[in-house]
Amino acid sequence: MSRFAPIDLDGALVVITGAARGIGLATARAFHDVGARVAIGDLDGTLSVEAAASVGVRATGHSLDVSDRASYAAFLAAAEEAHGRPVDVLVNNAGIMPSAPFLEQRDEVDRKTYEINVLGPSIGMRLVLPGMIERGRGHVVNVCSLVGRFPLQGLAGYNASKFAALGLTQSVRMETAGTGVSVSAVLPSAVRTELASGIDFGLLPQVDPEDIAAEVVASVKHRRSETAVPRYIGAVARIGMVSPERIMRPIRKALKDDSPISKVDDAARRSYLDRIGGSR
Repeated sequence: MSRFAPIDLDGALVVITGAARGIGLATARAFHDVGARVAIGDLDGTLSVEAAASVGVRATGHSLDVSDRASYAAFLAAAEEAHGRPVDVLVNNAGIMPSAPFLEQRDEVDRKTYEINVLGPSIGMRLVLPGMIERGRGHVVNVCSLVGRFPLQGLAGYNASKFAALGLTQSVRMETAGTGVSVSAVLPSAVRTELASGIDFGLLPQVDPEDIAAEVVASVKHRRSETAVPRYIGAVARIGMVSPERIMRPIRKALKDDSPISKVDDAARRSYLDRIGGSR
């Protein structure tokens, strides 16, 4: 028997951050397809409303700044009021990925990265978990990254934020054990979205947003601590963590682990970096 209270997604309320595009939007569609009510939160409130309209009749769009507690609380309250029920599933998906050599990256870009990628999920969990624990049921998915286990050059701040987000997820999962509520991490490899635009990841596996969305939805049933996408790459990353550097160095070189520095189409990446304020 599962130690977590089951969640019937038919009619359940799923709230997703950073969901007006990319992985978040694909996840909203995947949950809607199985009968869930979906609340889309995004910094671009207008785009979130448009995205909700494209998802379906059980979706709503809301403005959300995940790094601001008042904004996050207002988003959750609006979602529960619009759908007439408490949050059953929270997907902390909002994130940014600035790229630059470490010594060229600005402090304020790192600060913004940590606020969105780490503080955002932390705020969200502190807001939803008390109610979930009181009801004895609920599920949180934090969309982390494979670089939380297998860092790449040129993404030092992003790597650090995802290491932190994964550690946060694991710790909160332990603290909520026995409550019927679960906290899980999904660790995508490189995803074909605007986030990775302009970077040629070479031999590193690339996946589509829909692949991540499918694993997020599946986690509501299996409730595993973490799931890598693709799954096999999680085992590879774990081996890399415990292997001697002298062995991993040539393997990393073959995998082009410096792609975010050496294999970047600056013109293609510029619009994304400008939008997130991550330009050098």
